Amino acid sequence: MEQKHFEQLDERVFQTRLDNGLTVCVVPKPEFNKTFATFTTNYGSIDNRFIPLNKNDWITVPDGIAHFLEHKMFEKPGGGDVFQDFSSQGAQTNAFTSFTRTAYLFSSTSNVEVNLQTLLDMVQTPGFTDQTVEKEKGIIGQEIQMYNDNADWRVYFGLIENMYEKHPVKVDIAGTIESISKITTETLMECYQTFYHPSNMMFFVVGPVDPERVIQVIEENQKAKDYTDKQPVERDYPTEKGHVAKPKSVLKMAVNTSKLMVGYKEGRLHRNGKEMQRHELSVSLLLELMFGKGTDRYQALINEDLIDDSFSFDYTEEKEFGFSAMGGNTKDPDRLAKRLFDMVEEFKGESIDATAFERARKKKIGSLLKSLNSPEYIANQFTRYWFNDMNLFDTVPILEALTIENLEQVMNEHFVREAFTSCQVVPK
Repeated sequence: MEQKHFEQLDERVFQTRLDNGLTVCVVPKPEFNKTFATFTTNYGSIDNRFIPLNKNDWITVPDGIAHFLEHKMFEKPGGGDVFQDFSSQGAQTNAFTSFTRTAYLFSSTSNVEVNLQTLLDMVQTPGFTDQTVEKEKGIIGQEIQMYNDNADWRVYFGLIENMYEKHPVKVDIAGTIESISKITTETLMECYQTFYHPSNMMFFVVGPVDPERVIQVIEENQKAKDYTDKQPVERDYPTEKGHVAKPKSVLKMAVNTSKLMVGYKEGRLHRNGKEMQRHELSVSLLLELMFGKGTDRYQALINEDLIDDSFSFDYTEEKEFGFSAMGGNTKDPDRLAKRLFDMVEEFKGESIDATAFERARKKKIGSLLKSLNSPEYIANQFTRYWFNDMNLFDTVPILEALTIENLEQVMNEHFVREAFTSCQVVPK
C-alpha cells in the first residue's frame, strides 16, 4: 500500500493495486460523520466503438448503452434490487453515467464494511435478463423524453452538437429512443465483460475509516472472485477538425423565455496529467476574469438587460474532447451571442490585470477549499482526476504556480473564431 501526503492541504491518500488490477484509494477524514464510497469504471457514453474482451474485431454498439447498463446493475440475480439491501443497512445508494465514466456509490454513517461488500458484489454480479432489459427500454425512454422537454438540457446539448461533426460526445448520454430499442442482453453483457473488469475500474472511499482495514475488506472480497489482470481496452474515436460543425442553431420549444449558450471547441486534445490540470484551470480562470459576477462585462450585460442570474460559464476537458460554454436566459439571444463573442475578442486585445488575476485565483482556491469539506465532491472529483492521470490535491499548488503569461497563451489557443458556436432555444 502506497501512502501520499499532500502537505499543503494536509490530506493523505492511501492507494494500492490489487492482483486483479483493481485500484483502491482511501482518503481518511476522521472529522467527517459520513463515509462515501464510489466504484467507478472507465466507461462512459462516448465509448461506443471498441474491441470486446477476448475478441479481435471492432464493434459499434448503440448510443446510450453505458447509461442503460448502469440502470441494470442494480438488479440482483433471481430478482429484486440492491436498493433495499443498502436501505436495510442504513445506506443510501445511487449511480451516474457521464461521457467518460460510470460510477456506483453509497453513503452511510454505519455498517460501512457491509456496505462496501454490497457495492462490490452489486457491480460484479449482473442480474439482468431478456425480460428486464425489454422492460427497461420503456423506463429509459421516458427519461429521454423528459430531458428532450428540458430547455436547459436541449440548449446545452445543442451547443455540443454544433461543435462536433462525428464524435459521440454530441449524442445525449442516455442515447435516443431509437438507439436504445436496439440494445440486447447479449450486447449489454459484452460491454459489461469488456469495461467492468477490475483493471478498468477504481474503488474510492472517503470518511472516518481505517485505510488498512478498508483495503483488507476489499482485497478479501476480490480474492473470492475469479478475475485475472488483463490488457487495457482498445477504443476508437473519430478524428474531428478544429473548427465547429455548425456556427449556429436555433431550437423552437414551449418556453416563455429564450435561452442561449455559446462556446468554444477545444482545438488541441489528448493532454493528461498536470498539463491537462494546468490547462483546464487556466481556461476556468480566464472565464472568471471575463464574465465573473464582479467583472465590468458581467455588469454591462446585466445593465443591457441581456442576462439574468441564470447566466453561468464552465469548461469541460477530457482526453478526447473539450469545450467552454457560457450563457443562460436572455430576451435577445442574437444580440447576447454577438456581445459575448465581441467581449472575448476585446479581452484578447487587452493585458490581463494583475490585481484581477490574483482575485480570481484566490476565489478559485477558496471555492476548492470549501468543496473539500464535502465527501461527495472529494470522491467524484478525485476519481475523475485519477482517470485523467491527475490528482485533485495538486490543484492548489498548480493554481499558485500559474502566471498571467500562461493564461495569455491559453487565451489565444482556445478562444479562436473558428471554434465559436451558439445555440438558442426560443419560444414556438
